Amino acid sequence: MFKLRIPAQAALDRIGFREERRGTRQSVTYADLRGFVSSRRLGAFLRWFGDSADRESARDCLRREIFEELGEVGLPHLRTMVASLSFTLVRAVTEAPRTVPGRSYRQFRHIEVYELGRSAAEDRFRRALLRTARSGETPGVVLSTSSEIISGRCRAVLVGPQSAYLFGVRRVREDLPPAAAQ
Repeated sequence: MFKLRIPAQAALDRIGFREERRGTRQSVTYADLRGFVSSRRLGAFLRWFGDSADRESARDCLRREIFEELGEVGLPHLRTMVASLSFTLVRAVTEAPRTVPGRSYRQFRHIEVYELGRSAAEDRFRRALLRTARSGETPGVVLSTSSEIISGRCRAVLVGPQSAYLFGVRRVREDLPPAAAQ
C-alpha cells in the first residue's frame, strides 16, 4: 500500500478523497493511500496519482512493504538485503470498478507487477526466500504454482485472485469478502 507524503492532503481534500481508516503515527497503516472517492472524481484522483510526487514511488513502496513483511513472517535477518533490491516493471493492470463482496461500495484497482533484479545480491535474496518457502518451516511464506493461484489455494492458505496478475492480465476468480477490520 502506497504511503502519502504530508503535502498530499490538500490535493486529496480537493478531490474529495476520504481515508478508509486513520492510523496513529505509530500505526503501520498511518498515511496509507487507501480510501474512498466518488466515481465522478475517480479521473481527478487517477491524474493526481499518476502525476504526484506526494506519494511513494512504486519501487520505494515495494522495498518498504517487503521490509515490513519480512518482519511479520519471522525473517527479519533478510531485511538487511532489502535496501539494495531493484525491480523492473513487468505489467500494469487496471480493473474497472467492481462490487466488493459483502460491502456497499465498488473498488477500482490498478496493479503493477514487478520482477526482482538479477544482481548477485538479489539472487541471494531470491534463493533465501525460496529456501524458506520450500522448507515449510515458516508458515507465513508459501511457494505456489500458477495452478494453485488459479484455484485460490496453496495447501491450507487462501490465495487472492489478484495474484493471477503475476503471470497474466486476466482475473481468474472473484474476490473473497474482505476480512473484518482490525
